[in-house]
Amino acid sequence: MSVDADTAFGPELPSFTEVMDLCRGRLHRRLPELLATEQLYRVSRDLLVARNEATVPFEDMELPIVSLTLGNPARARHCLVVTGGIHGVERIGTQVLLAWLESVLERCRWDKHWRAQFEDQIAIVAMPLINPVGMIRGWRSNGNCVDLNRHAPIDAEDKVPFLVGGQRIWRKLPWYRGRRDGPWEAEFIGLENVVRRCTKPDSMCLAVDFHSGFGFQDHLWIPYAYRRSPIESIADYVSLKLLWERNFPNHNYAFGPQALHYLSHGDIWDYLYIKTRKEGLQLLPLTLEMGSWLWVKKRPRQLFSFAGLFNPTVPHRHARVLRSHLVLLDFLLSAARNYHQWRSEGDHQREMQQMAQSLWYRQF
Repeated sequence: MSVDADTAFGPELPSFTEVMDLCRGRLHRRLPELLATEQLYRVSRDLLVARNEATVPFEDMELPIVSLTLGNPARARHCLVVTGGIHGVERIGTQVLLAWLESVLERCRWDKHWRAQFEDQIAIVAMPLINPVGMIRGWRSNGNCVDLNRHAPIDAEDKVPFLVGGQRIWRKLPWYRGRRDGPWEAEFIGLENVVRRCTKPDSMCLAVDFHSGFGFQDHLWIPYAYRRSPIESIADYVSLKLLWERNFPNHNYAFGPQALHYLSHGDIWDYLYIKTRKEGLQLLPLTLEMGSWLWVKKRPRQLFSFAGLFNPTVPHRHARVLRSHLVLLDFLLSAARNYHQWRSEGDHQREMQQMAQSLWYRQF
């Protein structure tokens, strides 16, 4: 599985390590998550391919938006895409993603059967930090004040919450979508390029996007965010939900459509799902939304810190969050690898669609 990482970089951009060599010393305290990403790559170059998907300017630096790949998406039957840091203030999502990826790589070193799956069965493509400028500044938006998860060219079919659902009123207000006529943000384009490389017509790509900040419970959200009616692949989502609950009946996740809670414009995963489906490609995205209100409830002083609204600040609670999602992510890796064992077809598909109607879509 040894690879020559230098061959993975496109000619139009410097490599991840070259970009980091220019800015590493200035990021020690300001962006430790990016340094942790580089360190993970440096100690696992025999397993990982790093690709610089884009760079974004900050002060006099160019910050990289990097993808780390374990396995070969072009050869693998299926792919798992994991992403974090779309909203810069939600650092915990990037940290959970890196903690899980570190455990996956460490197991590859001693478990030959575990490692063998990445030869041709499954590939992992991770984008730990999609919005480095937002994270270094402690902002939700990117360096151009654009909320990357309100930026897609797709409008909600019903009323959205004021501002929160996405707005084009003024870039200085939160949840700014960007100009309707573009240009598209570099981070958005980089993520779309990764998804397109990982999706194929004859295999499934499962994507998990890490967020924090909603509610007292961890959520696994099913698209869509732009409409209340069911997503076309709802039968597969129900089948995945039942598989998860049969294997881990005592889990603590709320698994259901995001639209049950609120609608929004411009959700990037709505857009990528619709676009890939039109091209005959198979993408099944999920959002892992870690419920940060529980952290605030246990430590009310976090209300006075913007970062504290989205991240655990007590060390033992932070460590608990880092380890609490490892089982889920291992399960999703196995589910992606064995998609044909649980996918919904024929009578089973109709049964899953009826169950979705009963659970979430009675009004339709």
